[in-house]
Amino acid sequence: MIKRLTIILIFSLVIFGGLFGFKFYQMQQAMQQLQPPRPAMVAATEVQPAEWGASLTAVGSLVAGSGVTVSNEIAGIVKTIHFDSGQQVNKGELLLELDMETEQAELKGLLAERKLAQIQFERSKKLLNKDFVSQSDYDQNLALLDQNNASVQTKKATIEKKMIRAPFSGELGIRNVDLGQYLMPGADIVTLQQRAPIFIDFQIPERHLSQVKLEQQVQLSVQAYPGKVFNGKITTISPLIERNSRSLQIRATLLNTERLLYPGMFAEVQLVSDQVRQVLTLPDTAIAYNPYGNFVFIIESTEQGFTVNSRQVNTGMTRTGRVEITSGLKAGDRVVSAGQVKLRNGMSVTIDKQPAPGERSEALKQ
Repeated sequence: MIKRLTIILIFSLVIFGGLFGFKFYQMQQAMQQLQPPRPAMVAATEVQPAEWGASLTAVGSLVAGSGVTVSNEIAGIVKTIHFDSGQQVNKGELLLELDMETEQAELKGLLAERKLAQIQFERSKKLLNKDFVSQSDYDQNLALLDQNNASVQTKKATIEKKMIRAPFSGELGIRNVDLGQYLMPGADIVTLQQRAPIFIDFQIPERHLSQVKLEQQVQLSVQAYPGKVFNGKITTISPLIERNSRSLQIRATLLNTERLLYPGMFAEVQLVSDQVRQVLTLPDTAIAYNPYGNFVFIIESTEQGFTVNSRQVNTGMTRTGRVEITSGLKAGDRVVSAGQVKLRNGMSVTIDKQPAPGERSEALKQ
């Protein structure tokens, strides 16, 4: 009997102990959930003053010094082709001939008529001095000679127009015609581009008008040649500000002696200036961009630790991973440079001893 009671007692203690243990575990979990979350870990940086050259950055497109699609003015059948695709040609060089047998035959007839008219005119001129012909006959022969001369010149001009020549020196593109092909007036025969020199057309906002002038140096970079810089100078500044964009059209000229640049290429342009500006900068990772404006999370020190609050800023130029701050911050302000995604206003943070990854790489370079 006693043994049975002992077993029941032990069994009861096990059951009640398990229940109390499970309840205690639940209470511990609930207390942990009630505890505030640990502050978010962020990287911090300070607004730093710097001296930047007063340069402007823009984007533009390269334009040939001269560029046309060579075409014919008069219809005809292609008789002879004197060029190859991609060939370098000089101004006035013969590129293509259209069939002109009919025109040449007609020219021979006109030359014969002009010769006869010349003889009749010379005869009437001699007889007029002897009063053997009237003045009206002399005038009629003179007019006939002039008419024949004009007809000959017209036919020669027609023949010349059937001989297509290069309007300027340059590089030909891909040939678009074949022997025996009938060409309507204005047919695309081949493109002709002059790539040395070459132009770059770009725009700048009107507020930067005072920072540009003729003969100012520019530097170009294109995706086709990473790290290579092409130098040129401003040769044209448009006298008109575009009404819609409030921007100014500018053209710079580059020698392009190596012929590495091609018309139509996209290029980044930097205007070089000797002026130096005092600016405030932040790493580009510290700026949060959205359609409503750019902002940063500024770090504030309190009795409980560090908290963050968003602040809108205005930005300017970007250079080597740093962004110019034109308003909203002052030198020495401490802001979050990495980890902004998880932040909200008034949130507590813990500052990482290491800078943001981008700033670490810059520090290694130095």
